[in-house]
Amino acid sequence: MTQQRKRGSRLPWLVAVVIAGIIGWNFVPNWWPADTGPAGVAGSSSTAGEDPDTAYALRALSDTWPPLDDATVPVAGVARLEASNYYLVLDGSGSMLDRRCSGGLRKIEAAVVALQRFIDSVPADANVGLAVFDGTGLSPRVSLGADNRDQLREALAEVRASGGTPLRSAIDLGYTQLLAQGRRQFGYGEYHLVVVTDGQPDPRSENPEAVVERILAETPVVLHTVGFCIGTDHVLNQPGRSYYVAADTPDELTRGLDSVLAEAPQFDVARFAN
Repeated sequence: MTQQRKRGSRLPWLVAVVIAGIIGWNFVPNWWPADTGPAGVAGSSSTAGEDPDTAYALRALSDTWPPLDDATVPVAGVARLEASNYYLVLDGSGSMLDRRCSGGLRKIEAAVVALQRFIDSVPADANVGLAVFDGTGLSPRVSLGADNRDQLREALAEVRASGGTPLRSAIDLGYTQLLAQGRRQFGYGEYHLVVVTDGQPDPRSENPEAVVERILAETPVVLHTVGFCIGTDHVLNQPGRSYYVAADTPDELTRGLDSVLAEAPQFDVARFAN
């Protein structure tokens, strides 16, 4: 849409109004109250004029994540801004004590071995974190970091399978950790949420569909799920929007985790230099 050019004494007035409008618009995001969803994902699940089924990561012009505030602290050095981040969520529910699909091991034992191998294969400069739900409840066990591999191995060895499958809460927790890291990196880098699970959540209280929809639609976080001994009929299996691998043996579990690194795009901050 074009506007008629104004003449005479009205021109300075029009220029002043336009400048004031631009300044005002630039300040709106800093104070306008956002509709905040699960884990602080701002906004609604879809935006007018956009396909709600298209993941944020596939919309090249989207640049609204992470929401920043005055408390955001920059990291030291550009190298850390381009860091890759892998946040692991391990299902330590009671069903992981079963020996099906595990080659004689308990499923939790096979999962721990596969995750330890995955940790060894992640690039040394990438950040890795871990959350677990098991007999002690759901909690972050190791914070995102690059110098924490021994901590991660120790935390995995201490998992004691028991209890239910709070997938919604666990994914919410994992996203919250990645959001905090995204703020520290001003959105640069890669963000991967990796879930290893062998069960379905309680649909009444722990259905993760809403939080997953928010994450996929409004953030660059890539969701990877390895479904251990449960096939492909799972709430986290969303073809075309997230990665899902059905693993029926320990080797397939390991390969499913290996695929996380194979599927991860390589982020290069130099692409944004121009």
